[in-house]
This record gives sequence, structure tokens and C-alpha cells, in this order.
Amino acid sequence: MTLLQSWVASANRADTQFPLNNLPYGVFSTAHSDPRCGVAIGDMILDVQAAEEQGLIAIAEGPVFDVPFWNEIMELGPDTWADLRAQLTALLASGSADQDAASALLVPQSDATMHMPFLVSEYTDFYAGRHHATNVGTMFRGAENALPPNWLHIPIGYNGRASSVVVSGTDVRRPWGQLKSPDHDMPAFLPCRRFDFELEMGAIVGSSSDGPVSVDEADDMIFGYVLLNDWSARDIQAWEYQPLGPFQAKATATTISPWIVTKAALDPFRVDTPAREFELLPHLRDTGPMLYDIELAVDLAPAGKTATTIARTNYREMYYSAAQQLAHHTTSGCPMNSGDLLGSGTISGAEKHQRGSLLELSWGGKEPLTLNTGETRSFIEDGDTVTMTGAAKGNGYQIGFGLCSGTVQPALPNPYER
Repeated sequence: MTLLQSWVASANRADTQFPLNNLPYGVFSTAHSDPRCGVAIGDMILDVQAAEEQGLIAIAEGPVFDVPFWNEIMELGPDTWADLRAQLTALLASGSADQDAASALLVPQSDATMHMPFLVSEYTDFYAGRHHATNVGTMFRGAENALPPNWLHIPIGYNGRASSVVVSGTDVRRPWGQLKSPDHDMPAFLPCRRFDFELEMGAIVGSSSDGPVSVDEADDMIFGYVLLNDWSARDIQAWEYQPLGPFQAKATATTISPWIVTKAALDPFRVDTPAREFELLPHLRDTGPMLYDIELAVDLAPAGKTATTIARTNYREMYYSAAQQLAHHTTSGCPMNSGDLLGSGTISGAEKHQRGSLLELSWGGKEPLTLNTGETRSFIEDGDTVTMTGAAKGNGYQIGFGLCSGTVQPALPNPYER
């Protein structure tokens, strides 16, 4: 597919993240308006609430844009999603009969504040990148036991905290927790010393389910995707994770990008999952290209200083797709709700520069990174800003997600010493 032409001039530039081919969904406010649904087009935002009020778009079950979140559209299912996208494309395409009316509803992105684009119902994080799992397993268990016996057969995951999912730009506070050093007999309650990021993609469930679904049915249920940073307290995790896995180490914050990129926008970039070492059981088996070719990068900037790109990888490196993760999630009969968020797991590639966490990049702190500023990092320091970006590259255009960014603030004083 090539670039679709819009009457919004900035949407036709090759360097924009938001051409007419994209049309991602977000929630924004300005100095003159409360939070409301919007669609990114070039360097502008179309006020979708106003467009519905003026009859420029219409949903049969409407009004649906009288609330500052996209859940009401999500709940209506794939046919409504396709209809809305067709209406928005026609409205913003070159030659639109409604250009004059719609142009009055555009807001510069530079004047907008972004908010959470949807209400998160539940949050599940997976551990589904083979390079990441192999790296972490090698560090802690040795190369011969890097992957657990079940890893090549099911996408491993855990239930996280929907309450701590935040939108890009939200500061993240360094957490307190129990830490235990190998040379101490007892744990201590201290601020995290090995704070980390995890580069992930987040899949957003649109259609609900009640009972097991197939991989193809799961794929149809996914409304869209965001960039996702699953902040991780590695030292808290090391003490607490046996035998039940992450708990407080992953509960501080999960940052997502502000724009939901739809499956329709990503469909031209579908790619196959990696070759299987063991054939998956029928209910998880690949039914076609299940991943997306999305180039990803991580920048780290110390407080007040320039950023260094410390990692570059691609979503196609995942071993399990979001549809397979979602299908697996339902196998026990677990209902899935509109607004559920699935974290892909850390996305790492085979090369060192493709590692999607500082734990891997610094190899557990043994090989610190040198930034462009001359400083070194093994883990995140106070004041550091971590920014993730991603784009699927087409013929003369790209499909972007906006920034997934957060700045780490110092730990508060001990909350139990008052």
C-alpha cells in the first residue's frame, strides 16, 4: 500500500507518524476543552466528539463519543470499527465534500494534552520473547536451563495491575520494597536500586468473550495496539518471584503510548512468527502471519541532557503473537473484557543492541552502557527519561504510535516512618 492523500497537508509528509493510512485513536484536552476523543492526522487532531455532534460521522448505536474514552466504540465490535474507519478516511481524504466543516474541528497536537485513551479493565503481561527469555534465563539459571520446560509450548504470563497503567508523559516514582542482598541474612525495606524498563507492545481487547476462543477469533477481538513500557524493579523481583513470579516488582507503573493504532492500519505489515522448535498444540497453532513488522527504539536521557538511543529491535522478534496470547488466556474459560490490556513481554533481538531492557543491555549490571553524554548506566537513575518509539514503514509513509515516555522521580521518604 502507498500513501493515501489527505487535505490535511502535514498528513502527506513522509516523516509524519500519522498519515491518512493510520488514523489512530486517542483522548486529548486543550486549554479550552475537557478531555474528549480524537483522531491523529498529520500534526493535527480531529475532534471526534464535535464531528459526531455536527453529523460529520455517525454510529448507529450513537452517540458514542460523549465520553472521554474509546471503550464504547470498542464494545461494538469489528463491523462498527470498520465502518468508523471508513467514515473517517472519507472525511479526511483529499476531495472530501466536508473538508470545510471538518477543518474547523482540527486542533494542533502541540496545543493538546494527551490522556489515557481507554479505561483499562484488566492487565496481563506475558513473557513471550524468546531472546529476552533466553538472556534472562541464562543470567539466572545458566544457558543449559535458560528456558523453562513449558516455554516453547505456551505463552507464559501473569496478571498485573490495571490500576497502575498510565499514559505517556506521566512521571514514575521509584518504588520501595523488600530487597535481599546475597551477603545479608535478612531482607531490608529500601528504595529499588535496580529499576528498569521493558520494551513491549500492548494489545487492547475490544470484543468481550465468555469461554475459550480460537486464535483467529482472538485476532478478531483485538481493537488495536500501543507501545508499552512495563517498568520493573529487578531487585524487588529477585527476592519475591519464587515461587509465584512478579508481584510488587511490576506494580509501580506501566506506561502506554497515547494513540491506539488499529489492526486495519497495521494489516499491510503482517509477518510470520518464528520457526517453531516444537509444533504448537492445535488450539495455539499459527493460522497465517500473526505478527507485525514494527521497528522499535528506546532512548534514555539523563536529567537535562541529550538522549542516547540504547536499543533498536522489531516486534516481529516475538515468539507468540497477541492473538495466541489472548487465545491461551481464554483456554480455562476465563472471560475477557472489552478494555483488557495484554503486554507482549519484552521484545529483544539476537544482537546486543536489540535487547529490550537494561537488565539485558548491561547483563545484570556487569557490562554498564556508556551514553553519549559520557555517563554510564546499569539501571535507571533518578531523573532519567526513558522514551520508546515505534513505526511500521510503508512505501513513502509510516504508521507511528507517538511517544511512550516517562521520567523516573526519586523515591518518597519511607512511607512507614511517620
